[in-house]
Amino acid sequence: MSSDAAGTLTLTDLCFGFADKPDFLGPISLSVTSGQCWAIVGPNGAGKSTLLRLMAGLHKPHGGTLRLDATNLSDISDRQRARQIAFVPQQPPSDVDMSARQVVLLGRFPHRSLGLFESAEDYGVAEAALTTCGVTEFADQPIRTLSGGEAQRVHLAAAIAQEPALLLLDEPTASLDLHHQLAVFDVLRARAVTSGLAVVVVTHDVNLAARFCSHVLLLDKGRAVAAGSPTDVLTPEVLAPVYGVDMATASIEGHADRRWIVPINGSNAAP
Repeated sequence: MSSDAAGTLTLTDLCFGFADKPDFLGPISLSVTSGQCWAIVGPNGAGKSTLLRLMAGLHKPHGGTLRLDATNLSDISDRQRARQIAFVPQQPPSDVDMSARQVVLLGRFPHRSLGLFESAEDYGVAEAALTTCGVTEFADQPIRTLSGGEAQRVHLAAAIAQEPALLLLDEPTASLDLHHQLAVFDVLRARAVTSGLAVVVVTHDVNLAARFCSHVLLLDKGRAVAAGSPTDVLTPEVLAPVYGVDMATASIEGHADRRWIVPINGSNAAP
């Protein structure tokens, strides 16, 4: 991890809104620290992506505070913030005329002494990130020729090459098959556990969140319904009223330590 890495992102009574929805999100209080892997879950329109963009410094809160360690996030320069926070949006640009390796090398930009040329260290970090995300075989291909899922993994590699303290990802597995969904969450958990990376990932898959994440925030209509461990938050009793679907837990023989959340009937609400 970069020597510039910070430790804790703290949200205190954070609020945000749009012109037509001035009180859309909040107040939300949360602390994300080194080694934690947070999932943000909730129905469509709950405010998950908006909250993630606030945490990345891409939106300015209308109320409350957002601090990276002891410093207000808005007081940190763009370059310094890029050394500490990496953000992977739902649909990263994939039509650029660059190879996958060049895209991953862009993650090193905040660490270049004058921002001009890549060093041997930059290339080494980029190659390691390509390997970690299983995209080495695509390294020399134009990213515009890759599938959506392949391009998403390249952008994850670029974020890892950035060597941030905090990694924010908005539905990083939405375009991936089952094998690569599990592989991506494996990478995120491993980075949190072994490297002390703080991870926040927006996902619609509550079972991936339960299996791989250490903490969960459940949002509904811009409000925090519950926050804590997966065993406390991802339960039928907590989730069913939010999603409008009756749910139950199930287990698989030989995996008694894993609980799966499954719907047991159709939606109780109109689409």
